[in-house]
Amino acid sequence: MSYTSLLLVVLAAMAHATWNLLAKRAAMVGAPFVFAYGLCASVLYAPWVIWVLMHDGMTWTWPVVGAILTSSLLHLGYSLCLQRGYQVADLSVVYPIARGTGPLLSTTGAFLLLGEPATSTGIAGMLCVVIGVLLIATQGRLAIFKHAQAWVGVRWGVVIGLFIAAYTVVDAYGVKVLLISPVLFDWFTCVTRTAMMTPHMLRRPAQAWESMRGYWHLALAVGFLSPLGYILVLYALRNGAPLSLVAPAREMSMMLGTLAGMFLLREKVGPGRLAGCLSILAGVILLGSS
Repeated sequence: MSYTSLLLVVLAAMAHATWNLLAKRAAMVGAPFVFAYGLCASVLYAPWVIWVLMHDGMTWTWPVVGAILTSSLLHLGYSLCLQRGYQVADLSVVYPIARGTGPLLSTTGAFLLLGEPATSTGIAGMLCVVIGVLLIATQGRLAIFKHAQAWVGVRWGVVIGLFIAAYTVVDAYGVKVLLISPVLFDWFTCVTRTAMMTPHMLRRPAQAWESMRGYWHLALAVGFLSPLGYILVLYALRNGAPLSLVAPAREMSMMLGTLAGMFLLREKVGPGRLAGCLSILAGVILLGSS
C-alpha cells in the first residue's frame, strides 16, 4: 500500500474514532439519531456532490444502480442487526466479533472475488489487527467466550461481520471496477438509506423529534465526520490500494479511540487494551510495508 493511501486510511480512522466518540453520547436516542445524522450528511455533502456532477458527471448503468442499491441495503442491514445484537447480547462480545470478523472476511472476499494477491506480510498484518481488536474490545479478558451466553453475542457478531464484509467488498467493486466517484457513491447510498428509514420515522414523528432534543449538534458533527471517514477509505481504494490491506487497516480507529479515551476522557486502560493497541500498530506497519 502506498504512503498516500495509508495516510488516507489513517485520516479515515481518526474521523471514524471521533464520530464514534460523539455518537456514544447519543446512544440512548437510537434509530432517530441514525436517521438524523444521515439526513444531516445528505444536506452537508450535497454541494460537493453537485460540484462533482457538474464537472465530472456520472454514467448511470444498471451495474452502477445495482451497486448503490445493494450497498444501501447492506449498510441498513448492518445497522439493524447491530442494534438487535446489542439488545440480546453483551456489547463486549458482539462488538469485537463484528469488528474482528469484518476485515477478516473482507480480506478473504478480496482474494476470492476481486482477485487480489495474498502476501505473507499482508496476512500477518491483518491477523495482528484482528487480535488487537479483540484485545481492546474485551480488555484482554478473552475468557468471556467460555460462557454459554457469550455465544449468542458471537452469532450476532458474525452476522454483523458478514454485513461489514459484504458492503466493504461491494463498495470496493463500485469504486475500483465500476469507477464510481467515492463521494457520489457514498452520498447516493446515504440518501437511499435515509429514504428507507423515512417511513419508520413518519410513524411517530413527534416522538422522534422530541427524542432528538439536545442532540442535533451531535447529529450534525457525526453527519459530517462519518461520511468523510468512509469517503477517504473509498478514495484509497480508488487510488489502487488493495481491499485486503485497507479493510484491516481501518480498524486502527479502535486504537485511536482507546488512546483518546485514555488521554482525553481519563479512562482507565489496562494491559489488555494496551497490548491490543500495540498489536494493531504492528499490524498497520506490516500492512503499510506489504
